[in-house]
Amino acid sequence: MSREITIDNTPVGDATDSYVIAEIGHNHQGDLEKCKALFLAAKECGANAAKLQKRDNRALFTADMYDAPYENRNSYGDTYGEHRERLEFGRDEYLALKDYAAEIGITFFATAFDVPSSDFLAELDMPAYKIASGDLLNTPLLKHVAGIGKPIVMSTGGGNIADVQRAYDLIMPINSELCILQCTSGYPSVFEELNLHVIESYRERFADAVIGYSGHENGIAIAVVAHVLGARVIEKHFTLDRTWKGTDQAMSLTPAGLKRMVRDLKRARVAMGDPDKRALDSEQSPLKKQAKYIVAGSDLEAGHVLGAADLAYKISRNAGLPPYAVAEVVGRKINKALGADQNITMDDLEPA
Repeated sequence: MSREITIDNTPVGDATDSYVIAEIGHNHQGDLEKCKALFLAAKECGANAAKLQKRDNRALFTADMYDAPYENRNSYGDTYGEHRERLEFGRDEYLALKDYAAEIGITFFATAFDVPSSDFLAELDMPAYKIASGDLLNTPLLKHVAGIGKPIVMSTGGGNIADVQRAYDLIMPINSELCILQCTSGYPSVFEELNLHVIESYRERFADAVIGYSGHENGIAIAVVAHVLGARVIEKHFTLDRTWKGTDQAMSLTPAGLKRMVRDLKRARVAMGDPDKRALDSEQSPLKKQAKYIVAGSDLEAGHVLGAADLAYKISRNAGLPPYAVAEVVGRKINKALGADQNITMDDLEPA
């Protein structure tokens, strides 16, 4: 059974590097040029994709929610609707970003928070769709996005296994290009609640889906652990300055962190190697300086019957019998005199 999806001509599966998504969200602060700078930085750090969030705010929020006062240090408007509209890009910005992403060579897609937004993205031929954790239970949206026919990357924060199974059962008959992300929806998440073993549970239960990890914790170490456990899509929030205004900025990676994370993920895949334990050519020279051999512990006369007390185990310039051969040596008579520290070989022993 194949566990692989293809995002914008890039295969993602068990045998590949982790596919790294720089989640920009609304860290661009509604500024197109700032968003382009984030795209470029993500590309330079080695991320595979830069991702935004798309909302049709009038369709998404009730009038009461849209018009609710929204006054805090991260607000871009007096009401929640004004705040959200200030951060939302329209068709012109998305077209400009699509062209720019193609120019610099990074995949660009977005989270669809509602049906109109998913249709908006479909008209722009986005190569993939993200489903946010908040829509894990939104079966009408899941069904609609699945029908578009592009790969789906679905976060599962806040859900239980029944919720994930329901979404999987709905999507897979329509669209088998599915990646399921283990996610904890705390902002930031505490390490005690990341539950990375869920990655293994997902891999066992959803054997034909790619499994990944969306991390809201601080730092980059957990991404490597997720890869080792079998995650092949890694999503982390990304910004150029954690002091910028916005709720996600403080827990986002900056370019230095994203670059190190991409580097470490590539190292992790290579370092996993294969399960065949064997001696490697590169180990021979270092171990030659450490290998111990059976040597005479003192001067011994020809005809002496060797006992354990007659032997020592030392590093020598000359190769000889390894220490594990001691059982073949003790109790044997030597056929010539041996000096202290002289290697003992099978040729020095009379037949048993």
